[in-house]
Order: sequence, then structure tokens, then C-alpha cells
Amino acid sequence: MATEVFAPAKVNLALHVTGQRADGYHLLDSLVVFADIADRVTVAASDRLTLEITGPEASSIAADDDNLVLQAARFFDPACTARITLEKNLPVASGIGGGSADAAATIKALARLYGAPLPQPYETASLGADVPACMMGRPLRLQGIGDVLSEIPALPALDILLVNSRVSLATPQVFAALASRRNSPLDRDLPQWDNPHDFCDWLAGTRNDLLEPAIELDPQIGIALELIRETDCLFAGMSGSGGTCFGLYPPNRGQAKAAQSYVQAKQSGWWCQSGKIS
Repeated sequence: MATEVFAPAKVNLALHVTGQRADGYHLLDSLVVFADIADRVTVAASDRLTLEITGPEASSIAADDDNLVLQAARFFDPACTARITLEKNLPVASGIGGGSADAAATIKALARLYGAPLPQPYETASLGADVPACMMGRPLRLQGIGDVLSEIPALPALDILLVNSRVSLATPQVFAALASRRNSPLDRDLPQWDNPHDFCDWLAGTRNDLLEPAIELDPQIGIALELIRETDCLFAGMSGSGGTCFGLYPPNRGQAKAAQSYVQAKQSGWWCQSGKIS
């Protein structure tokens, strides 16, 4: 019997770069949520380890040994045997943690398939800095090099729009273009947010320190933000190192879906999806 697990998009609603270690790793303070816009990992028992990639973004990724899904399977068990199918719906190199989400979903699916315990999130960091957060899959504050994860106050319900111009950005390239690597962190104590407007008003006082260098490398990010801001969003920003941008909307009013139609009418070749955050 096959086991299926969703791999939701990870969205950095705020990302402050607060320093750099001697080994080159950057220190971050970030607020992360997950959207119900997702890849899908399906695993089934087999006598060998295989990976098939399907879905609208399948052509952008190879089923080779460097694929994080296969790396995650071998992390789960060096002798892992399973037939894995990755339905790739999220664009690659887009700042929404698709590969890390796929790795986390693979580990969860294999654990269910074989009745094995899940590793602790921190144990999966060798697969990538975002994998532990994706293992947890709920709103979090990420600090350090992404290895310090903490709970945050409950978020109000929100709808979200994700927009990507399909220009892939390499994270090291964006960090290399960053003017300042020692910036102020988020508030030490995060407030309680009573409603979507309160939360988005607070979010307007935060930053993504990688936004400016990302726009320098890909000006279409700025165009995407302008289009999102032309809709009825409460807040617009860029996730991670780019180039996926997002808009936040009141829940269950259809505004995010309407915004998706608006952006698609303006830029039919872009990737654009709406959903909810959690």
C-alpha cells in the first residue's frame, strides 16, 4: 500500500540577517509559515530504491543522486528500498523551500510506510538548513543558521498568494550581493496578534534583508511585488532569498484567488498559486 505526504511551501514572512560566522554561515532571525500549496511525495514498498518525478514542474529537476528526496531516503535508512514518486508543483530555486519540504515529506512517508519512529527535527539538518523546520511544518521563529527553532504566538487565519517570475536565484549569489550582514533582529518578544490586520501591521515593521540584493539580480521581483500590491492584499513581501513573492489576504473571502487571476492575466508565463497559511 502506498503512503502519501504533502510537502508544503515554506514562506519566510520576515527575514533579518543579523551576522555572519567565521565559517561563512549567515545568522538569521526569521518568521516562517507553511502554505497549503505543496509538492506531494508518495512511497510504496519495493525491492530497490527508485524515484519518479511527475507534475507541472517535473522538467526542472532530475531524479539523480543529488536529488534531496533520494538523499532523505538514504538518511532515513542507508539501505532504504522504496518506490518514491515526487509530484513537483513548486518551482525550484524559488525561496520557498521546495527541496527541503520534499526531503521532510520523504522521511515522514517512509516512517509511516515502515512503522519507524521519526528522527528529531534537528537530526535532519545535515540534509539542509530548512529541513528541520519543514519536519515541524508549523509557524516558527528561525534563528542562528536556521538551527534554533522556537514556537511563536498563534497566527490569525490568512490566505496567501505566491508569485514567481520563473527566474531562478542562487542563494549564495544573493547573500554575496548583500550590503550589510549585521542588522537588527526581530523583536525579542513577539506580540499576540488578534486579527489579520494586526498581524500585517506588525509585519510591515519587519524586513527581508535579502530583498534589495535579490531585486538587483532579478528586477522582475520588484515587478511581482508591484502587481501583488495592486490587489487587495494586507501585506506583500518576498520569501527567503527569492524570487517568490507573496501577498497576504483576509481568510475565506476569495481575495487571494481573485489576486491570482489578476496576476495571471498580467503575466501568463509566471508561476502563481493561492491558498492558505498555517
